[in-house]
Amino acid sequence: MPRIALLGSTGSIGRNTLDVVRGLGGDYAVTALAAGRQWRELARQALEFRPRRVAIQDEAAASQLARELNGRDIEVLCGASGVTSLASDGDADVVIVGISGAAALPASLAAVRSGKRVGLANKEALVMAGQILTSLARETGAQVIPVDSEHSALFQALHSGKPAEVQKLFLTASGGPFLHTPRESLGHVTPDQALKHPTWNMGRKITVDSATLMNKSLEIIEARWLFDVRPSQIEVLIHPQSIVHSMVEFCDGAVIAQMGLPDMRVPIQLALTYPRRLKSPVQGPDWSQVGTLTFARPDAAKFPSLQMGYRAAEEGGTLGCILNAANEVAVEKFFRREISFPQIFRLVDDVMRAHDVMPRPSLEEVFQADRWAREKAWAWTT
Repeated sequence: MPRIALLGSTGSIGRNTLDVVRGLGGDYAVTALAAGRQWRELARQALEFRPRRVAIQDEAAASQLARELNGRDIEVLCGASGVTSLASDGDADVVIVGISGAAALPASLAAVRSGKRVGLANKEALVMAGQILTSLARETGAQVIPVDSEHSALFQALHSGKPAEVQKLFLTASGGPFLHTPRESLGHVTPDQALKHPTWNMGRKITVDSATLMNKSLEIIEARWLFDVRPSQIEVLIHPQSIVHSMVEFCDGAVIAQMGLPDMRVPIQLALTYPRRLKSPVQGPDWSQVGTLTFARPDAAKFPSLQMGYRAAEEGGTLGCILNAANEVAVEKFFRREISFPQIFRLVDDVMRAHDVMPRPSLEEVFQADRWAREKAWAWTT
């Protein structure tokens, strides 16, 4: 019976993962759950799935969680170290990393260092330290399976050929809520408008990243490390219908696409059951009702985030970490209404240009670069 450690259990990925486990019946066991600060929801999950251990990052919530689970024979850990401990726990065969942001990196590395299968739903770990994480996976034999829909699609399509036969990877993007908004009007959009994603129901940070297309910028870097391809082999296409999740073009001109209705349970289940495909409650599209599928190149002037992603993927080193950290701060400043929507791009670009890239950083140097970028971004003014 495969045993699962689920990190970020109260978020969108976490809740969907637990739904998948319910659908798989008794064939999969949840042995560990970790969350940020939603202790009541974590307690409900723990009472349902009966893991051996749970962890919560917010130390103030840990005592409340412990009281709620008192007498249930469930160990309660707290803080970032507690979450990392679950990632390397010998009781788990599969670790699903659904923690958002840079906070996921230590736990992701711990899981990979332990040689586990890692279902990675977090972009930032690969963006910050893709070279370190993928090299470590090769050393330990850990299997990193992407959980986000686009990279899961590429992971599946790439099985149709050999690495040397790959010509191009196509990452699709819905275009977000401002796809048809004139560029000159973007200075007036609000955080509430940015959170109205046309296709997916996600957390607020990644939803804004979809609105800026910064999510695709991060995905370019992620794909570069996950699949060991050149950045020039990666292309982003706007596909508003969100039916084609990504495509691979091979050297003979054949293009293999992975398609389906937008539902995160599909890539999550694949990460748990691979190489098997098991029955799922998710239905395929009714192709007679799908209608037209359209594709277009993104407006690079309107969404300059994409060129930042290509630059970070090309230069490597610490530049991906800088992009990610600056963007996290920029999005938070946007939510606080300290900067406008277009200023997200300017802030990130300015911080990237001010950084002296370290080409082959150690893990400590990655964290140092992350701290530097955050300080620089918080100090940024228009």
